[in-house]
Amino acid sequence: MADDHAQTAIERLVADHLQAVYGYAYRLTGSATDAEDLTQQVFLVAQERWEQLRRPDRARGWLFAILRNCFVRTWRRPEAVPAAVLGLDLDSLPAVAEVGESVDGERLEQALGELPPEFRAVLVMFYFDDCSYREIAEQLGVPMGTVMSRLARGKQHLRSRLLGDEKVPNPTVRSDER
Repeated sequence: MADDHAQTAIERLVADHLQAVYGYAYRLTGSATDAEDLTQQVFLVAQERWEQLRRPDRARGWLFAILRNCFVRTWRRPEAVPAAVLGLDLDSLPAVAEVGESVDGERLEQALGELPPEFRAVLVMFYFDDCSYREIAEQLGVPMGTVMSRLARGKQHLRSRLLGDEKVPNPTVRSDER
C-alpha cells in the first residue's frame, strides 16, 4: 500500500510541476529536445530520491535544485580557452553599454546557450528565478564571490553578443571557481 501512495504522490508531483520544470530546463539548455531530456532526468531522480522530500510545499525548489545539479553535471562543455591565453584584458572591456532598442528573445536565448553551464545557471537563477547571491551560492554549493564573478562575466558575454561584438570569447570557469 505504501508503494501505491508513493506512486500517486509522484504522479501528483509531476502533474503539479512539469510545466515549471520544463520551462526552467528550456531556459538553461536553450533546446526543446534537451529540455525534455533534462526534465525526464529530473523526475527520474525525484522518484529515486522521493524519501528526501521532507516538505511537499517546497517541492518546486527541491525539483529545481535537482534540475540545476543534473544540468551542470550532464551538460558540461569542453574546457574553453581562458581569455588570458588569448591576450585579452577583460578589465579593459566596457562594463555598461546603452541599448537603444529591446533585446530580441531569440538572440538572448542563443547568447545564453553559448555560455558554459556554470555561468548560465547563475544568470538564470538571478534574473529568471530572482534568487539572491546568497541563495545561488547555497544552492550551487559555491562561494558567494564565485557567484558574483560568474554573474559579471556572464553578463559581459551577453552584453558583447547582443551588442554585436563577436570577438569577445565565452567566459571560462577558473580552477578556483569549481
